[in-house]
Amino acid sequence: MTPPFKNRPIAGAGLGLRSPHYGDLMAGAADVPWLEVLADNYAHGDGLPLWHLEGIRERYPVVFHGVGLSLGSADPLDSAYLDTILDLARRFEPAWYSEHLAWTASGGRHHHELLPLPFMEETVQTLVDRVGQVQDRLGERMLVENSAAYTAFDASHMTEAEFVGRVLEEADCFLLLDVNNLYVNARNHAFDPLDYLRGLPPHRVAQMHLAGHDDHGHYLVDAHGSAVAEPVWELYAEAARLFPGVPVCVEWDREVPGFEVLVAEMRRAGQAMRFEEPDSGKVTPHAP
Repeated sequence: MTPPFKNRPIAGAGLGLRSPHYGDLMAGAADVPWLEVLADNYAHGDGLPLWHLEGIRERYPVVFHGVGLSLGSADPLDSAYLDTILDLARRFEPAWYSEHLAWTASGGRHHHELLPLPFMEETVQTLVDRVGQVQDRLGERMLVENSAAYTAFDASHMTEAEFVGRVLEEADCFLLLDVNNLYVNARNHAFDPLDYLRGLPPHRVAQMHLAGHDDHGHYLVDAHGSAVAEPVWELYAEAARLFPGVPVCVEWDREVPGFEVLVAEMRRAGQAMRFEEPDSGKVTPHAP
């Protein structure tokens, strides 16, 4: 299977860029192949964070990840926000841009949470329309991430896997498969995560995420404040087998540990990956 964007300098296991590690990265403290940049952290002003990002970008390939686009909202797409992201992308030239299948704003009010969506036809069409608008502005296809959810909707009439697959195919975009989110949802909503993985269109999986969660007994929370849990590593091993060669990023956002801890997680992720030579007959995704 040919990985999407195969000619771009993103391969293997990388790290989410976090400010406590600027110094280690600038000093080349470890062999980090690439970094994922949370674009919202750098989208306003020209202060010290952007100065650090300029130095990092000179040394490392990057991808952009966002949390504020609110793809699933009933509000019109925030053109000013998207303009800011596009300006940042022109400046730092990320290999690609990803966002969440969620909503974060309504009625002009931002909730600063990735809120869940009902798995229904109307939601699919809203997302297809929104992703199309973003891709038209980007000039190429984007990635969308499966989000953690702590509630389910009576209105849903398809599974999460069916919902995600419909959006990917009808919007002609790619998937950032968050393996921890998948595990959290499978536990919280009692479905088989392996069935979910096997139901995804393999040619649409372009990147993966690994992160830690909090276990509260009867439910899990995608907290990003601890090491990747062993069941998530096991699920990732199956994902790496099903989607060989797809790059993976380790995230850690709360109580960020020393750089060496993140590097150890990154190396474990890299060791679990399986790379296969792409089939010559496969079609390589390209910018529209």
